[in-house]
Amino acid sequence: MTDTIEREDRADQLVETARKLFVAGVMSHSGHANLSVRLDDERFLLSPGWVRDLKSEQLATLDLRGRVLDGHLQAAGAEIIAMHGIVYRTRPQVGAVIHTHSPAATAFAVAHRPLPCRTEPMLRFGQAEEVPVVPWGPRGSDVSVRGVAEVLEQRPTTAAVLLANHGLLVFGADPQAAAHLVMAIEESAEAEIAARALGGAVDFPEGALEAVRASMARAASS
Repeated sequence: MTDTIEREDRADQLVETARKLFVAGVMSHSGHANLSVRLDDERFLLSPGWVRDLKSEQLATLDLRGRVLDGHLQAAGAEIIAMHGIVYRTRPQVGAVIHTHSPAATAFAVAHRPLPCRTEPMLRFGQAEEVPVVPWGPRGSDVSVRGVAEVLEQRPTTAAVLLANHGLLVFGADPQAAAHLVMAIEESAEAEIAARALGGAVDFPEGALEAVRASMARAASS
């Protein structure tokens, strides 16, 4: 019973997270995305590839090696299982993974350009460094998954990667944290592109991250 209640709670979190991403306007025109949440050390819940009006009964339960334990995924959804699984295996502290085709962030992915951290929301929501680019590989292929694993190993503190010619992959402690970072990255990508018309974006001053963390700590203790 406890396991069932916990699964329902995690499923509700994913459904609500998908809704918030659409309300925030950070999704692509097609609405394509996939979201997952860790259930325990061996299992996670995964959405299908189209999450507009997502329902909890559409979620499948998988183990970290990609076997479907409960539910059903269509072929398009099955292609992305390994992409989520490699993040959970590589980062035991990660509780949720979100993949989107957020337009501005995807522009950086298509250009094979890392997204610099030049906006305060990125600092506040866990990406105090540029978002690196994973070399292109067919979606869900060994080439693509190995690319994600290699970048995660090279960049142990990044909480997001850009998938070349594809989109954005973000991970966090829970669905809400991951969603906040998706929003922060998409806003930052939009601002970065817009700033180029004004002469280009400017880096934070030295010590900005520490200053933001101190401000957040003061607010939390007041």
